[in-house]
Amino acid sequence: MTEKLVIIGNGMAPGRMLEHLLERAPGRYEVTIFNAEPRVNYDRIMLSPVLSGEKDYEQIIIHGDGWYIKHGIMLYKGHKIVNIDREAKTVTSDHGVTESYDKLVIATGSVPFIIPVPGKDLPGVITYRDLDDVQAMLLAAQSREKAVVIGGGLLGLEAAAGLAQRGMDVTVLHVMPTLMERQLDPAAGYLLQKAVEERGIKVICKANTKAIIGNGKVEGIELDDGRIIPATLVVMAVGIRPSVGLAKDAGLAVNRGIVVDAGMQTSDGDIFALGECAEVGGMVYGLVAPLYEMARIAAAHLSDDRSPAFVHADTPTKLKVTGIELYSLGDFADGDDREEIVLRDASAGVYKRLVLKDNKIIGTVLYGETADGAWFNDLKKKATDISEMRETLIFGQAYQGGSPLDPMAAVAALPDDAEICGCNGVCKGKITSTITSKGLTSLDDVRAHTKASASCGSCTGLVEQLMTLTLGDSYNPAAVQPMCTCTELGHDDVRRLIKAKGLKSIPAVMQELEWKTSCGCAKCRPALNYYLVCDWPDEYADDYQSRFINERVHANIQKDGTYSVVPRMWGGVTNSNELRAIADVVDKFEIPMVKVTGGQRIDLLGIEKEDLPAVWADLGKAGFVSGQAYAKGLRTVKTCVGSDWCRFGTQDSTGLGIRIEKFMWGSWTPAKLKMAVSGCPRNCAEATCKDIGVICVDSGFEIHFAGAAGLDIKGTEVLGLVKTEDEALEHIVALTQMYREQARYLERIYKWAKRIGLEEIRRQIMGDPEKRQAYYERFVFSQKFAQVDPWSERVSGKDKHEFKPMATIGYPQAAE
Repeated sequence: MTEKLVIIGNGMAPGRMLEHLLERAPGRYEVTIFNAEPRVNYDRIMLSPVLSGEKDYEQIIIHGDGWYIKHGIMLYKGHKIVNIDREAKTVTSDHGVTESYDKLVIATGSVPFIIPVPGKDLPGVITYRDLDDVQAMLLAAQSREKAVVIGGGLLGLEAAAGLAQRGMDVTVLHVMPTLMERQLDPAAGYLLQKAVEERGIKVICKANTKAIIGNGKVEGIELDDGRIIPATLVVMAVGIRPSVGLAKDAGLAVNRGIVVDAGMQTSDGDIFALGECAEVGGMVYGLVAPLYEMARIAAAHLSDDRSPAFVHADTPTKLKVTGIELYSLGDFADGDDREEIVLRDASAGVYKRLVLKDNKIIGTVLYGETADGAWFNDLKKKATDISEMRETLIFGQAYQGGSPLDPMAAVAALPDDAEICGCNGVCKGKITSTITSKGLTSLDDVRAHTKASASCGSCTGLVEQLMTLTLGDSYNPAAVQPMCTCTELGHDDVRRLIKAKGLKSIPAVMQELEWKTSCGCAKCRPALNYYLVCDWPDEYADDYQSRFINERVHANIQKDGTYSVVPRMWGGVTNSNELRAIADVVDKFEIPMVKVTGGQRIDLLGIEKEDLPAVWADLGKAGFVSGQAYAKGLRTVKTCVGSDWCRFGTQDSTGLGIRIEKFMWGSWTPAKLKMAVSGCPRNCAEATCKDIGVICVDSGFEIHFAGAAGLDIKGTEVLGLVKTEDEALEHIVALTQMYREQARYLERIYKWAKRIGLEEIRRQIMGDPEKRQAYYERFVFSQKFAQVDPWSERVSGKDKHEFKPMATIGYPQAAE
């Protein structure tokens, strides 16, 4: 009989536990997850690269929505559990959802420590713990003003580096004499501070915060020596504490963390705890490797295998700041019974220190050159006597034997049980054997099958060396990445071959390009559908089943299963008749939320799926068409009032915005496309952070492109200046068509521009009139087939099965 497993928390540890559990005991549990964050499971370790702009949120997702659906897991997003009733064996969320359990796993993680100083609650003071914190920092970074990071540990330095890369003036305040004093000795701490300061970040050590000052918002930090450090943003990164309140209220044994045994079981035999909230053997953990070990053990015990037990092991520390190589492991404190070997190379910025006890390594600090970290770790774990290699030990594995070896020979010399990926506990032998047995040829394949390099990524170089060692010349790290596991081809090759071979259907593409699967997957089908729509607008019929749910039903699904509807308002302009029609629809269908959007439109939220066609019908009578707020296509053209009303306006920005939107609506693009037209350089329509923007000036229209204002914050690039509205429209349309034809599916315009080069885009659009005209004409041709209102089509009965309510059936019918 299926048991009910409820998991509180959806971080990296419970996610990994579920992976193990699905392998060990498929079908045993009916799984329900309550996640306080309103999103799926993501790699929290990689928040720093998201902050710095090296990655985006989509790239750090571990389990997307499809993974939960595939495994029959119910995920409640944005639901915080407020009560555990151990007697009734139920949990209740802050949204009133109560779920019973047979087994319960608590993975509530940790909460950031807030230093108790005056001003800690001022607006502009934030912590650094999750994606919401990153989004808050990215928003603050748009100001390009002053940020202060309190805390010179791992998280603090990563936050400081990310904010500095985003253009902020950053100061780090650290209460101790050197940075990262818990992981580094003073010498390495000095080198680290020097490297951080070379990145334009000011560092003040022995800085004790007295107060955070400001009138209604943060304005600075006052230190106990009287100094004032100006700031418009303060990030507290001074440590974490296990989140134990829920467990404590439930009567579970709690110390620093939720007390568990070596099998992750709490004082209640049906409740387990793991991750940062758990305390095992008197210790709590914050690094990912021990958390993943907890996950493995909990999955085993939930599968009735009681043999695995948690054993403490030292975990290396690595800093995720591009260009800073740092590795720390074990005990490097001074002591009478210890000796050390030190190597310093001032010109190269290299510092290495090995701490020995009884001729065995007990601690390692590496700065500037960390390639031998895995080897030193292996020697430490095995308690290897280093007497015979003592003279050359500090130079690394490549020098054992007296002369330097080829780096690949050093990797080859590592034993099969040498740990390569500390986060996931993956050894060399598992990587090489999996490459051979499964025929893996790419880094993504190795990550998918072994988890090596899939978390913090710091071992990527070693993994790639092992791939070269195993595959020889057949491994090319610079090779094109396949668009998915169904094909060996990358997006660019697929696009090229669709045109070259005249492929005009998804089955034709899969047959002629030798797809490995019968019908593709959730990655390739939407991409192929877009490429075919773009390349053959007059011949290809849009494949409804290859679109995501929002594009299938032409509305945005909300977390409670209802939908939101956004009618198009040309250039953000409306009138009393349209507003009355919206009000009537709201009243008639009892729509619970009406919201003005950032794109100058009105969003109607909380509509039942079966009511959508009727809502659209009433809106259509008032002249509304779909605002396509769900689409990989043109969303909005935001405008200011321009020269008709504003005393600063230089051109009719409203009129131009309406003209652009009416000309281009309905077109599909690789990713969402947002535009704006500002009537003067004061830029009230925020055109300089859009995908495409126009700044009106006295001499004409300045066209901008490749901006971003989401998780990535980026100002636009200037395409060029044109004199007339007609020219502006032609250039914008041609640029959009170039993007449509050359970008990869889901690639925003700023990423596409970075990949192919700004000058190449300017050359084709501004410098080549014939090519620009050809792009323009192809877009105009495609619009003959694209400008059909999907709402009116569905009001007329198209895809009507999508909007039928699910039947309610009883147990006898279900049994039949």
